[in-house]
Amino acid sequence: MAYFIDLFSPETYEAFSRSSRDISGFRTRHKNVAQKIKPGDIFVCYLTRLSRWFGMLEVISGPFTDNTPIFVKENDPFVVRFHVQPKVWLEMDKGIPIHDDLVWTSLSFTRGLEKSSLSWTGKVRGSLVRLDDQDGAFLADKLKAQSIGGRSYPLTEQDKQRLTSHTVNRPDKVVTVSVPEDAGPSETTEIVSEDESRESTRVQALIATIGAKMGMSIWLPRADRTAVMKVWKSEDADVLEKLPLNYDDTTLRTIEQIDVLWLRGRSIVRAFEVEHTTSVYSGILRMADLLASPFMPAT
Repeated sequence: MAYFIDLFSPETYEAFSRSSRDISGFRTRHKNVAQKIKPGDIFVCYLTRLSRWFGMLEVISGPFTDNTPIFVKENDPFVVRFHVQPKVWLEMDKGIPIHDDLVWTSLSFTRGLEKSSLSWTGKVRGSLVRLDDQDGAFLADKLKAQSIGGRSYPLTEQDKQRLTSHTVNRPDKVVTVSVPEDAGPSETTEIVSEDESRESTRVQALIATIGAKMGMSIWLPRADRTAVMKVWKSEDADVLEKLPLNYDDTTLRTIEQIDVLWLRGRSIVRAFEVEHTTSVYSGILRMADLLASPFMPAT
């Protein structure tokens, strides 16, 4: 028996709670690791935004592919699925916060860290990450005990704000969006080393350089701008202080978090999110080398 993390957002938590609770689904990018999971393995469920452990699902069979909407009303992305049997499923206020003293000092990836640290969050960045056997067994015991008259962890005002969903009016329909917090990375944000962070900043600067050479206006997130501009060192580039877009505040707050935007006038031409992979870096570096070449004019 092995233990794997099963991430739920508040929205998918509610959707699963309303369902028959016998199918857990994952995105197609998890297809390869899903093949390694066997009947009898345990999904330990973690709630993003609230940072709580709240459930345990035993794998009965799978994986199989099915796009019947379960977790999202339309175009459900969680199509790599397993038949599961819930062993524990807690209400949100019964979920065990990862910052609970006993949990924090017991898990291998939080033990010894300051509670203000974010270095542990890489462990809960994505679903189907395998837990250390001792961590899995510890959480299983804690969740079972919590399901039998365990203590409550009432939601704070900050917790309630994190649960708030926002809607955006599109020409065809109204959609729900999640707005990133301005304070910093959340549980679902990749935590990278200092070297990776510097490389990420360099790539943002290179993308900005390419866009500027093509005559684009550039948008950089406020949290990244100072670091990127130190690398870029461009005095004549058009770096926007405010996005010239006619969207509601919810949509703008979301767009403003994108790593680099190229704009022409009031239109977004390209949007870039920097992934921490060598292939992406090398590709962008090569593009930047070509654009910097005197034999390739900017267009």
